Amino acid sequence: MTADIAYLQNLNQPLEELQTLFDAQRAAYAANPMPPAAQRQQWLKALRDLLNSERQALIEAISQDFSHRSADETLLAEIMPSLHGIHYASQRLKGWMKDSRRKVGIAFQPAAAKVVYQPLGVVGVIVPWNYPLYLAIGPLVGALSAGNRVMLKLSESTPATGLLLKELLARVFPQDLVCVVLGEADVGVAFSRLPFDHLLFTGATSIGKHVMRAAAENLTPVTLELGGKSPAIVSQDVPLKDAAERIAFGKTLNAGQTCVAPDYVLVPQDRVDGFIDAYRQVIRGFYPTLTDNPDYTAIINERQLARLNGYISDATSKGAQLIPLFEQGQGRRMSHSLLLNVTDDMTVMQDEIFGPLLPIVPYKNLDEAFAYINQRPRPLALYYFGYDKREQNRVLHETHSGGVCLNDTLLHVAQDDMPFGGIGASGMGHYHGHEGFLTFSKAKGVLIKQRFNASKLIYPPYGKSIQKLIQKLFIR
Repeated sequence: MTADIAYLQNLNQPLEELQTLFDAQRAAYAANPMPPAAQRQQWLKALRDLLNSERQALIEAISQDFSHRSADETLLAEIMPSLHGIHYASQRLKGWMKDSRRKVGIAFQPAAAKVVYQPLGVVGVIVPWNYPLYLAIGPLVGALSAGNRVMLKLSESTPATGLLLKELLARVFPQDLVCVVLGEADVGVAFSRLPFDHLLFTGATSIGKHVMRAAAENLTPVTLELGGKSPAIVSQDVPLKDAAERIAFGKTLNAGQTCVAPDYVLVPQDRVDGFIDAYRQVIRGFYPTLTDNPDYTAIINERQLARLNGYISDATSKGAQLIPLFEQGQGRRMSHSLLLNVTDDMTVMQDEIFGPLLPIVPYKNLDEAFAYINQRPRPLALYYFGYDKREQNRVLHETHSGGVCLNDTLLHVAQDDMPFGGIGASGMGHYHGHEGFLTFSKAKGVLIKQRFNASKLIYPPYGKSIQKLIQKLFIR
């Protein structure tokens, strides 16, 4: 599908429609509060078939929004993991839905206990612009698997994708089951103020604070995926080519516009020059030329490009050394660059970069590297490159982050059998796979008794008999 960008940018979901959509979903949930597994699996199948049939249209819409997005990156990082997530949930849904039997203490017998996994109701999902398909479909799969109704707010920065996804999802889902909301920032604010039963937001930490504040007015529980400055550590012994090519992959995918992209790299001070050489060779191998290269993705818009150029200007004015890996950019295809001699007073070392700039921070020993990371807000991801298992365990035990890859980048996010989520400034809560089902379900504890009531033994009036019973049941 192609669309006129000028028209799309004027799209705005009327604010009064939001409450109408929400009320319709709330009413539909009340009419069907516990959809059976077969119905949920049919929802997932419809979603899977839609993504397969409209694959090319989605690739084109996303590329249009970016001015150029590598088609293969969209397949690898958006469509494929979305399909894998649907398949994973479909295969395990019946098992997830089963009541979980729990033990009852001897003092409360005869009785049975179980946990029932009940849909929450209406779930809101605020989708960012960097992966507008995957970061819509992933939460949608979890919420539908748990039996919920879902409202998706797409980013105003990806109007073509938003309009297409709105049209496509309307083909297979009624609006009281799944609907897409479009519009500018004012619509996003109004969306976050709806009394959802759960709200999931992916985006900047600064915006996440506003979303959480709005949700608090309704006591709406939130899952926040906020990113942050995810470090990569190069060890003293790892082959530099191994580290360079895996860091380069994580940093260049989607031109670095990834919430778990390596934000800066800690390198032993005596290996910095060697790492720069290895990294330059890898990048030029990935992208022999930047001009008209279909594999090289552009920055999403002029505002984000200006932000990144502002980081460069600020850093170089304060003494940083810029090492461009291409002679010049092309339009919004920004040249990938390294930064040396960075300091904490530079904005590039304060904000999440979200682009093709990689600061290099030298360190003397692993203790110093850990201290550097632990003195800063906890990141969404942390990457360590080294094959010494003792050092690997130190990384896991002596640093905090939402997730970790040892000797790789990004790919932990694609593991359906692992939770994904941040910690502290990088977010709260988890989703993906079973954790997504649990996030969007109420785990309701249920105690079951029948005719015989042993609890009468502890009813008042109290006397010597209750004292004897307490003595027998008391745990010392």
